[in-house]
Amino acid sequence: MDLILIRIVFLLLFSLACFLLRPFGLTSWPAAGLGAVAAGLVVIFELRVRAISLKRLIGAVIGSILGIFGAFLFSVVLRDSLPPGGTLSALQIFVLLLMSYIGLVVGTNKGDLLNLAALGDLFAGERSARRSMKILDTSSIIDGRIADIAETGFLEGTLIIPEFVLRELQMVADSSDASRRQRGRRGLDVLQRMQANALLTIQIVEQDFPAIREVDLKLIELAKKLQGKIVTNDFNLNKVAHVRQVQVLNINDLANSLKPAVLPGEKMHIVILKEGKEATQGVGYLDDGTMVVVDHARRMIGRSIEMTVTSVLQTASGKMIFGKFDETTTRVEPLREIPARMEP
Repeated sequence: MDLILIRIVFLLLFSLACFLLRPFGLTSWPAAGLGAVAAGLVVIFELRVRAISLKRLIGAVIGSILGIFGAFLFSVVLRDSLPPGGTLSALQIFVLLLMSYIGLVVGTNKGDLLNLAALGDLFAGERSARRSMKILDTSSIIDGRIADIAETGFLEGTLIIPEFVLRELQMVADSSDASRRQRGRRGLDVLQRMQANALLTIQIVEQDFPAIREVDLKLIELAKKLQGKIVTNDFNLNKVAHVRQVQVLNINDLANSLKPAVLPGEKMHIVILKEGKEATQGVGYLDDGTMVVVDHARRMIGRSIEMTVTSVLQTASGKMIFGKFDETTTRVEPLREIPARMEP
């Protein structure tokens, strides 16, 4: 927001200066319009410069300098070959613009070939800052665990929240569906909690990709441009990002690696909440959301039972536990009623 205000002030001041000074013999209002256009072009150039990497910026500067030097040599040759006049001046300006343009374009495209490591620690800060950028997607914000992870200090660096992710989160919060609306509000609460933490560096970026409609693909393009990592618990985004060679920090993978191992043969208590896919199956959930499928527990819906683990299925999208229930050897407890929580 501060940058937008600065750009508006710059545009107004330059337009006012042209209005008062009236360059090129123009009257006041056409001169002000010319100033506004020139200031707008400067702002666009500034936005483009901010988006490119340091390597490309250095390459552009080197290419421009070499182009101007080449244009000077051409001008010397032209000055000795042609008589003074409008033709000579036009050719010199054309050569200057041509060589500067070619140097700028070629230097920018070849800038990625520069090896900044040869300059020692001079640009180490820029490299480390890029690597420590973590781009949050909508699913990781709504999930809520990202706030706990960040507060513990295990997630270092700058947390990037794109503007298009905020828009998607706002759409979820304004949804007519009560469940989606509650999830969206939860995500906004998580963002407020993270922004209130002085130990976390939260940055909202306005950069968008209008030509791309899918939010997941926008996240991938932004991660490539910023050379950062995407933080998500979306299984499909995780796969697509790996195909596009973008690093991903999957919250589910982290949670799964920290879960205590459940071995076949162990007994555990579970509340059966609904029917399973098979005729005799009942389904329950652990406190962390892990699904537990229990054979012969379909009639135990609404009760807490003791089941025996038979197998554990580990996937990138989470963990599933399978078990069996023997009504003749296990004790069944009624499910205690949980008071309903009203939606604000």
